[in-house]
Amino acid sequence: MKLSEFDFDLPEDLIATRPANPRSSARLLVARPDRLTDARVTELPDWLKPGDRLVLNDTKVIPARLFGTRTRAGGAPGEGVAKLEVTLLSPTPTGDWTALVKPLRKLREGEVVKFSDALNATLLSKDEGQATLRFNLEGEAFDAALDAAGQMPLPPYIAAKRAADARDRIDYQTVWAEHSGAVAAPTASLHFDKSLLDALAAKGIEFTRVTLHVGAGTFLPVKVDDVSEHRMHAEWGRVSDEAAAQINATKQAGGRVIPVGTTALRLVESAAQARGRIAAWTGETDIFITPGFEFSIADGLMTNFHLPKSTLMMLVSALMGTERMREVYAHAIAARYRFFSYGDSSLLLP
Repeated sequence: MKLSEFDFDLPEDLIATRPANPRSSARLLVARPDRLTDARVTELPDWLKPGDRLVLNDTKVIPARLFGTRTRAGGAPGEGVAKLEVTLLSPTPTGDWTALVKPLRKLREGEVVKFSDALNATLLSKDEGQATLRFNLEGEAFDAALDAAGQMPLPPYIAAKRAADARDRIDYQTVWAEHSGAVAAPTASLHFDKSLLDALAAKGIEFTRVTLHVGAGTFLPVKVDDVSEHRMHAEWGRVSDEAAAQINATKQAGGRVIPVGTTALRLVESAAQARGRIAAWTGETDIFITPGFEFSIADGLMTNFHLPKSTLMMLVSALMGTERMREVYAHAIAARYRFFSYGDSSLLLP
């Protein structure tokens, strides 16, 4: 497979920089093998059946973007102070953090970046454009200081158009977010609010929560023309015993298991034991789903519209077929659906 197979032209004005308000008022493109239907997220219960199960990712986005100052004694005029932007990527087993630092060349090992009166970090090392930082706080004290100093890590295509603000603290977080650790939101889940959840429950739709801490690698471009040579970033996830039992019960009863978002889908397929059966699972997954992949758990997918030439375009093409997804995206563009993290959604039913 060639990368060009997953490319398309997207008008710049279809990139959403704010979400729909209310959340569930966003548009929903329902794609089945034989037809496309324009709907609203509020109508999602109409497209599901009693006994179907939605799998929800309950990760919580941390305010992972920080702006700080490095002060260096001596040196040439102007070298003493440098302003730096830091985006946290993931914690290390030792409690430190890997991060992107801009400009990284202005920070030496052992130097300290001050983000606020309470929070600073020391550069331990840098390798292949990434840094490892050790903060002066840990546990709840670190969480509180990060919450006060940090900004929500909006995706690059939004951050290029505007800075994060107070609204993003709510908008870029799901209503069921629980376990802190993501530096990007599971964006299909952003369309859900209490009224929609209540309507789904009243219809007999069931819910299962899993956790996958979405990393900034979800935005990394694919740089190889031969898709098979791409290596996925790893992300930490967990499927509990209870979650596995719920999903297995739905499969055995003939209900459909529909992940909300590609993160939830990647996690349940990572935990699959065999076709139609899943087991409790904890660890890092770098599963790369491309056309030809045999799905064991997912019977459909609710997902937003993805970047051209991205691994997520490959994933939805694996689920629906490459040609079918070209048709879906051509329709979405012609009908002026809003794209990417704050954009509209789709329900893919193969």
